Amino acid sequence: MDVRMSTKTEELTILSAGERRYPLSPEEATLESFPNRFENRDYTVKFDCPEFTSLCPITGQPDFAKIVITYVPKHRCLESKSLKLYLGSFRSVGMFHEEITNRILDDAVAACEPKWMRVVGSMNPRGGISIQVTAEYCMPGYDPPENFRD
Repeated sequence: MDVRMSTKTEELTILSAGERRYPLSPEEATLESFPNRFENRDYTVKFDCPEFTSLCPITGQPDFAKIVITYVPKHRCLESKSLKLYLGSFRSVGMFHEEITNRILDDAVAACEPKWMRVVGSMNPRGGISIQVTAEYCMPGYDPPENFRD
């Protein structure tokens, strides 16, 4: 996965290029970020992605999920279009749900270096069982307010 941290919003290459092609894998994807203009306060950003798809790594059958990413930015914010294309890159990839959720967390943290971030993967039922995986990152020394954790 490529990480691009622009210093100006004009340098957001995916957004400005009108890119619409989904990368074939997360390794081919690029997550872009832009400067947080409100570094002096804590606030949350929440991405709700209800149409996430991937493949079962054993059967190759499609898996459907809702991915929710919530974070408190530090110096940078995730750019939403690059995030959409990044999440779409999982469509042809076989991974277990636990790996998907933790991979998204690791890549998003690398892209924007937040104070705190949580990724929740709510996987639709297969064989009568749904799976919810929650992965969380917290910057050393940061204590997020309890209301951010809801």
